[in-house]
Amino acid sequence: MWTLTILSVCCLGAVVSIVQLLSDQSNDEDGNAIAAGCGTTSVDVNGEFPEIGPYSSEQVGNAAIIIAVGQDLEVPVRGWVIAVATAMQESRLTNLGHLGDQNDHDSLGLFQQRPSSGWGTPDQVTDPVYASTKFYEKLVKIDGWESLPLTVAAQRVQISAFPNAYAKHEPIATEIVNTLTGGGASVSAVSTQLGTCAQPGELSAAGWMAPVEGPINSGFQTPERPTHNGVDIGAPRGATIVAASSGTVITSECNASLYGEPYSCDVDGSPEVAGCGWYVNILHAGDYLTRYCHMGSAPLVKEGDVVQAGQILGYVGSSGRSSGPHLHFETHLNADRSAAGAVDPIAFMNQMGAPLK
Repeated sequence: MWTLTILSVCCLGAVVSIVQLLSDQSNDEDGNAIAAGCGTTSVDVNGEFPEIGPYSSEQVGNAAIIIAVGQDLEVPVRGWVIAVATAMQESRLTNLGHLGDQNDHDSLGLFQQRPSSGWGTPDQVTDPVYASTKFYEKLVKIDGWESLPLTVAAQRVQISAFPNAYAKHEPIATEIVNTLTGGGASVSAVSTQLGTCAQPGELSAAGWMAPVEGPINSGFQTPERPTHNGVDIGAPRGATIVAASSGTVITSECNASLYGEPYSCDVDGSPEVAGCGWYVNILHAGDYLTRYCHMGSAPLVKEGDVVQAGQILGYVGSSGRSSGPHLHFETHLNADRSAAGAVDPIAFMNQMGAPLK
C-alpha cells in the first residue's frame, strides 16, 4: 500500500512541502531499497478527494477528471502532470464561466479555452471532460512533448501571453497525480500504464532522470564524512553527465584551490585540492537545485542557459577535491546552495521517480 507523507522543511525562512511516496520495500543484494511499484489506482471521478496544498477537495476533483481523461485516452502519464499544471495556471483548477471584464476575452473552463479560437462552444469548453480531451489531443501532436520542459509543452498547446508561468506548478501537479494514482508520476514519462517504475536512464513522468549511471561509492553526510553533502556516483572517466530535470543554469565554472591558491580544473585534482572542480548548478521548478561536480573539462552549458532533462552538461572527470573519476551529485531545497539546503539525493531522486541505482 502506498502512503502519503508531507514533510515541511524550513531553510532560510522558506517552507517547502515534499511528497514522499513510501511503499512496502525489499532490499537488493547491495542493501538498497526497492519500491514495490509505481502507481496502482484508476481514478474514480465520483470519489471523495482530499485537500492538497492550496487546492480544495472540489479543485482536486477537477484534477481527477483531467487525470481520468488522460487514462481513458491512453496518454502517457507525463501528459497528466502537464495537463494538471496547465489547469492550475489557467483556472486554479476551477471550472470558470464567463467573468466579464475579469476574464481574458472569451476564455472559459479549466483550461481557459476560447470558443472564438476554435476550441468549441461555450457549453463544450466548460465541460471538464471535453476540455481535457481537447487539451490532450493537441498536446500529443507536439513532437517529443514528453521530454520537453513542462512549461514549453504547455505553452505550445495554450499559446499564452505568459509562456513561462506554467513551470512553477509542476511540483504540486506531480503531488496531485501521485496522490490520486498511488505514485503514478514515478513511471516512465512515455508510459501509458501504471505499476512499473522508471528505470535509471529513463525520464520519469515527474520530469526527472538520473544524471549518470553508476554505483553509489560514497553516501550523503555519512558518519565518516558528515560534511559530504551529496553522493559520489562511480561513473567512468568521460561518461556523459545530463541534467536531472529541466531548469536554468545558475553556475558553470571552475572551483578549485590548493593551499589557498587557485588550482587548474583542467588537470586531475586530489584529496588535498579544495573545491568542486568544473561544476554546474541548475535551478528547477519548485526551487529545487541540483549540483554536478568534478567534470573532466569545462561544462558544455553556461550560466543563464535553459536546459531540459537529459541535456548533456559535461563529462565525468576528477577535477577539484577528487581521488578518481566520479560524479559528485547534490540536491538542495529552497534554492539554497549551502549545506543547510542539501538533502539526501538518493531519497530525493527516488521520490522524483528517478532512482540513482
